Amino acid sequence: MPRVTDLGITIGLLPPGPTGSVLDVPGAGLGHATIWRDEPDPPAGRGVARTGVTVIDPGGDLFTAPVPAGGAVLNGAGECTGLLAIREWGLAETPVFLTSTMQVGRVYDAACELLIAEQPAIGTEDVIIPVVAECDDSFLSDSRRMQVEQADVRRALQAARASVGGRAADEGAVGAGTGMSCLGYKGGIGTASRIVPGEHTVGVVALTNFGDRGRLTVAGQPAGQLLPDPAGQAERPGPAGSCIVVVLTDGPLDAAGCTRLARRAGPAPAVPGTTPVGKSSWPWPPGCAHRAAAGRPGPRSPAPGWTTISPRWWRPPRRRCSTPCCSR
Repeated sequence: MPRVTDLGITIGLLPPGPTGSVLDVPGAGLGHATIWRDEPDPPAGRGVARTGVTVIDPGGDLFTAPVPAGGAVLNGAGECTGLLAIREWGLAETPVFLTSTMQVGRVYDAACELLIAEQPAIGTEDVIIPVVAECDDSFLSDSRRMQVEQADVRRALQAARASVGGRAADEGAVGAGTGMSCLGYKGGIGTASRIVPGEHTVGVVALTNFGDRGRLTVAGQPAGQLLPDPAGQAERPGPAGSCIVVVLTDGPLDAAGCTRLARRAGPAPAVPGTTPVGKSSWPWPPGCAHRAAAGRPGPRSPAPGWTTISPRWWRPPRRRCSTPCCSR
């Protein structure tokens, strides 16, 4: 299928990258595993499956070198595991996994097992909280049975890493976008990129599952109001739904900048290759002698805005010093 740019339609003022996708961000990868089958209805079978898994990988070993990240929710209820940790620590230490609503647990478990197999320090030096986000595809896919297996998550993760530096990224009814419905038409997953001043690249991936036809707008034109009713469509998805947007950039953003970008552009951006700053990235725990010498607040005298509810707020502990004051 042609992309919008192939039809001569220009969106926005900034130029796209070479592929017009998130793959234009150095080191970033995008991979899908599509699940498409027709079986008898439960309990005899798993029913109709139009679902899948998508992985956005910023690149590198995120456990030993987490990337600055932020997140924001705009009038939504889509689940995203790890979002609270990202907001508190300003860091992301796993790729972003996208799937359907009822498969979040399956993908979370698989992500833990796959990343543990790659990095033995996970679970010994520290734990991880994988970032898994969802949209509901039950209009087209039977959600009464668990449709996703660990092998599907593995395929998506491997595909994401194999796509780094590639020429194009798959879009549409693939991966997590397989069962999506958007603005009265078949939805899916899409990606784009823009080159911003300073020659940095911003890439986005959007999982779209929301809205009614009358609100479909393309390049400022009310396309949904101008197009005729789809022929033979007896049933339409409801206008309620979700949209998950992942933003990656190689620009010089810190953790606070990620959060500001998230509030403007969508949830869960990840920023490869930048240095985290801010209250979530201090390497020493509360009460550490190094913190006291540096004038940083301890657990009994927190400064305004510092969180001391959780003993693990000073993440990541694997970066702590080796002196006795920093031992657990």
